[in-house]
Amino acid sequence: MTNLEAVEIATGYQNKQIIDKLSVEIPTGKITSLIGPNGSGKSTLLKSFTRILPIKKGKIIVDGSDISTYRPKELARKVALLAQSSEHPLGMTVEEVVSYGRYPYQQPFKGLDEQDMKAIDWALEATGLLSFRTREIATLSGGQSQRVWIAMALAQETDILILDEPTTFLDPAHQLEILHLLADINRIKHTTILMSIHDINHASRFSDYLIGLKEGELIVKGTPDEVITKECMKQLFEIDAQIVTLPETNKPVFLTYDLLSKQREVRR
Repeated sequence: MTNLEAVEIATGYQNKQIIDKLSVEIPTGKITSLIGPNGSGKSTLLKSFTRILPIKKGKIIVDGSDISTYRPKELARKVALLAQSSEHPLGMTVEEVVSYGRYPYQQPFKGLDEQDMKAIDWALEATGLLSFRTREIATLSGGQSQRVWIAMALAQETDILILDEPTTFLDPAHQLEILHLLADINRIKHTTILMSIHDINHASRFSDYLIGLKEGELIVKGTPDEVITKECMKQLFEIDAQIVTLPETNKPVFLTYDLLSKQREVRR
């Protein structure tokens, strides 16, 4: 199984540095969620792990080697990324979009071979899209479209799948549909899944490990029990959270929460 690690990395955009001297190791074969306020560096870290955003200092280690040593197609056979927003390509069918996941394996001037088609069929089946393969992606619902992009990433047949806010803009039912799908992929294929997610209860329920970032710094990491605590939520989000443990899952969840700043105003 491919491992993934950041060692003392610094990165950002143009003249703005977002992350500085961050080190973190992603558990292999598990589901890990990045949590933290907007602008905390979650997307920046994910882009660094796939070399979309080059790091300025430090190292990204993929499968024991520095990420800089990989050729693009070689890296794409180890790590797949689903970006935060994907535009619907006009006129393209579901199968055509998913087939792009086979790009890292294709030879110049050669079409899809039998192995490529097997990977595409498996990705469509795993995401429940076999009956949609000839549909244009532009005609699908938000939840169905998101499954298409996940299927494209699955067709890459990588050990590591990275997703930047995969449930954004989806209604509650479709959010759960996507998260259950990712949990099934992890369980069946033992794929290492790393994703950023805003809903703390979803992060707790579907993750084995959590990483909390704030202003580009690693604030807390560990299991949901270790991270979803009143003190950690104060540090990360500046909120006072009421947290309980659900007996069905033994995972902590928010009942409600309030801003610490509002509580200070009330006391005055």
